[in-house]
Amino acid sequence: MLARVLPFALYILFLILAEVFGGDQAWLYPVKIGLVLTALLAFLPQYGELRVLPAQAAWLWLAAPAVGAVVFVAWINLDVGWLSLGSGAGYRPTGPDGGLIWSLAAVRLAGAAVVVPVMEELFWRAFLARWIDRSDFLALAPAALSLRAVLVSSVLFGVEHALWFAGILAGLAYTWLYRASGSLWPAILAHAVTNLMLGVWVLATGNWQFW
Repeated sequence: MLARVLPFALYILFLILAEVFGGDQAWLYPVKIGLVLTALLAFLPQYGELRVLPAQAAWLWLAAPAVGAVVFVAWINLDVGWLSLGSGAGYRPTGPDGGLIWSLAAVRLAGAAVVVPVMEELFWRAFLARWIDRSDFLALAPAALSLRAVLVSSVLFGVEHALWFAGILAGLAYTWLYRASGSLWPAILAHAVTNLMLGVWVLATGNWQFW
């Protein structure tokens, strides 16, 4: 449990710190993602689910990228009214002159597309969804997840985000991939595709509130 909860808890802690300190805290993200990555690497031998690949390659090379792209499209179109808890300034990797600081942007993009999908899928799908059904969650196969576990974990995943409705849809989509493929990797890949597409779109359009 600790191996799957601690990296996520570190991530949430830094989100809270950013709210407490307020202002321009762009420097906090590299520190946050570095600590989360360090925790993931330290616990890597305990992540048995990362050694399980789907039986059919189509889950990775067809289904996962397609689901990730659909979630991205939904995400940027559901920032409306009651479907959102409100959006702040977001992460803005810019200097005093308004110019983009590419080193910060690259770290933010890499963190969102590589580190965060692994960290969040290990917590939300591999741990929490299974733990809802069984305290000895490692003994539960993904295909055995109950409807209750799918719904509860997806709703909680959704309300972690300002775009709560889009988050719930994303949680349902990623959990479906996990449950149907029997492997965490399709969910990780779909999550990575969503975050990568979102990051590139934010950098291209300047819609920082989505970051």
